[in-house]
Amino acid sequence: VDILVTTKKESNITDYSTQFPRIERVLVCGPTKSSFILKNGLQVDVRLIPSKSMGAAMQYFTGSKAHNIHLRRIARDMGLKISEYGVFKDDKMIAGKNEEEVYEVLGMQWIPPEIREDEGEIELALKGNIPELVDFSDIKGDLHVHSTYSDGQSTIEELALEAKRRGFEYLAICDHSQSAKYAKGLSIEKLMKKKEEIEKLNKRGDLPYIIFGAEVDILPDGTLDYPDDILKIIDYVVVSIHTGFKKDNTERILKAFDNPYVHALSHPTGRLIGSREPYYVDWDKVFKKAGEKGIWMEINAYYERLDLHPNLIKKAKEYGIKFVIGTDAHHFNQMWMLELGTGTARRGYLRKEDVINTLSKENLLDLLKRKS
Repeated sequence: VDILVTTKKESNITDYSTQFPRIERVLVCGPTKSSFILKNGLQVDVRLIPSKSMGAAMQYFTGSKAHNIHLRRIARDMGLKISEYGVFKDDKMIAGKNEEEVYEVLGMQWIPPEIREDEGEIELALKGNIPELVDFSDIKGDLHVHSTYSDGQSTIEELALEAKRRGFEYLAICDHSQSAKYAKGLSIEKLMKKKEEIEKLNKRGDLPYIIFGAEVDILPDGTLDYPDDILKIIDYVVVSIHTGFKKDNTERILKAFDNPYVHALSHPTGRLIGSREPYYVDWDKVFKKAGEKGIWMEINAYYERLDLHPNLIKKAKEYGIKFVIGTDAHHFNQMWMLELGTGTARRGYLRKEDVINTLSKENLLDLLKRKS
């Protein structure tokens, strides 16, 4: 982690930073930089930057190495030099107080940090074609959380109160379906009890609107874990795979998409970062059918998933697919991860109009009814 600091007067910030109690070992401590290893193994560099160079430093330490190399090559061709201290023409600094200056002097739009990967964003910026990406302030609610009805640790009311505290208009409670015994999946009887509680809470009028949802397992043969007469009374049906990770799951998902009550595919690749690889799917086939059926792709915001990967988000968008962002929270204090999901959406170049969560409550409920 790089932490950049600027001050209006002389500061001993680097000495001060090495007093942090979670430090295991100090590597460097000089007048403008300290570097240390935390007890959890993470290295942190703290740098004292002149205020006139703060934008250049922010740009320099953000994004990929490839992105910066490409920028330096453009600068060189213009007779300029870029460093963390600014953009220079000979020995004269001509930009660097803010990031916008750095990009502007190179003849391009400011590029959002999430897409600084040298994967075409520089070419877009040179033409002024960087899209206005979805912003967290656009998000109106969380479309995937779990309650104590299944394997969650918070009640529906506790989840709704947290959603209210966060200023959400709505919240989708998507507990597991009956075959997910390991996750206390809901029998039909228990599902109906949950529906009654949601209706009662919605009548109170002091909470965000609670959407009666379900995370329904796609069974090995591609059928769904509730019969159609139950699926059609669920406001929001998000389907997912929780078994058979070593198989080709293409046909399984395609068959599930034939069910008319499916709204979205949850954590589409099944990956767990650092511990489980994605299962195999022919994504062109899946995205093609999802686009034809109007089925949304979930961007699962849970920090161990962040699923879909941005490259697949971009591919899915080519098929006209819309996206939903859900935290998959199992406790109300995990709903902050909606910001991670929004960041992932931005990395996939999504705009406000690409993300269902940006709809108002009225427009979302109308869309859910029409899809059903």
